Amino acid sequence: MNLPDKPVLLFDGVCNFCNSTVNFIMKRDRSRSILFASLQSAEGAALMRHFGQDPGNLYSIVLIHKGRYYDCSTAALCTARIMGGIWRPMGWAGLVFPRFIRDAVYRWIARNRYSWFGKKEACRIPTPEERARFYSLTA
Repeated sequence: MNLPDKPVLLFDGVCNFCNSTVNFIMKRDRSRSILFASLQSAEGAALMRHFGQDPGNLYSIVLIHKGRYYDCSTAALCTARIMGGIWRPMGWAGLVFPRFIRDAVYRWIARNRYSWFGKKEACRIPTPEERARFYSLTA
């Protein structure tokens, strides 16, 4: 599998919180360098399998960047750094906390995200304007 040149953020496509996060990142990633794919998509599953991960595991966002796999809090902090601007130093500052603490907080939020924020019946479908920002195996 050829890995994408741009960073790809995999997210839970039915999670309202995750979809809001994707909208937040799309607005603030002015360089448009981050691509997106739902974990439930063929693209998301293929990337997960490439890194030896279970495609059915929807507990975490995943960032694929420069041939590396990042998940949980590390994926979030790396995404912030890639976004640039004020988000870059915030991404670096978060690394002050040990990963086991960051990931414990991350997993607590992940376990409760459906009950706190709700979920959709089906995965997000990108609008025509957003389609270029979503990773495709055929592109």
